[in-house]
Amino acid sequence: MATITELKCAVRETLESRGVLGQLKARIRAEVFSALDDQREPRPPLSHENLLINELIREYLEFNKYRYTASVLTAESGQPDVALDRQFLANELKVTEDSSSKSVPLLYGLMCHFVNSGDTGGKVFLRGGSLPAAAGNTAPGPDAEK
Repeated sequence: MATITELKCAVRETLESRGVLGQLKARIRAEVFSALDDQREPRPPLSHENLLINELIREYLEFNKYRYTASVLTAESGQPDVALDRQFLANELKVTEDSSSKSVPLLYGLMCHFVNSGDTGGKVFLRGGSLPAAAGNTAPGPDAEK
């Protein structure tokens, strides 16, 4: 007959080997963060830009097996649990991919493009984007009517 200690050890090993233990720990952390989060101050709605940025980060985190961090990002940001379709994300970012770039996160391709781009003397000109109003930005975004 197995002892309680042996049973705990066997369950832990099984959960670890299936990759479930880490997911459970991450979910518990996310719930703890959620419980500690100041619920009196409502989070601003998830803007389209933040949705895309969070998705780029989530794709990167999951590719690199940072599943705990990805689960906390999803829970804390209000990002949908189901990842956005990669082709949708690429279309929204106006990115065209070749077959080799599809094997890595879009963020890697964007980094490679900017690091290797020499169009403006090695510098990339960034325009002000449309930040959420809660971030202190009152200027209209790039899609505002002119």
